[in-house]
Amino acid sequence: MSHDQRIDQYISNAAPFAQPILIHLRKLIHEACPEVEETMKWSFPHFDYKGVMISMAAFKAHCTLNLWKGALIPGIPNVDPGNTAMGNFGRITSIKDLPSESKLLEIFREAKRLNDENIRLPSKGKGSVAKELIVPDYLLEAIRANSAANSTWEKFSYSHKKDYVDWITGAKTEATRLKRLATSIEWISEGKNQMWKYNK
Repeated sequence: MSHDQRIDQYISNAAPFAQPILIHLRKLIHEACPEVEETMKWSFPHFDYKGVMISMAAFKAHCTLNLWKGALIPGIPNVDPGNTAMGNFGRITSIKDLPSESKLLEIFREAKRLNDENIRLPSKGKGSVAKELIVPDYLLEAIRANSAANSTWEKFSYSHKKDYVDWITGAKTEATRLKRLATSIEWISEGKNQMWKYNK
């Protein structure tokens, strides 16, 4: 197995609760797809095989797991739209929050197959159903009060908007939420997406 030392370090630096989750997922991804290539993108561990395939991340109180073509894979649960965690499985706080090993292997092998056969996600052209993003009223009001931010927001993609919503609503305290809100309005008014620091 080919291991990226940056991911070793990422796991070592993760909270104690997160380490066994990340180690477990990493092991099963390699078992399902021995040819997988590890890398770090946007400060998160990624597992690529003939293109982007899977990513995982650890935060202060939860982990996330994201499959690039998860919408095409049977057996992936429908995450509550109100859940502020990114990823296909919502907030993962222990291995018990994940499907069984056999089910995860099945899911990861299906992700490999989709990339092997170069099966793409459905296009977002005419006739496709638009995703609905719930944006808090206080965020919308702050955006509309700033003409530059409002103009940028209207042009943002769904994912760029969702990044900001997740970041702000994921704050643990009111003080943090207000600080993130102010920072978000500043960045949006400058035309920056929430991950702009990691853009190449």
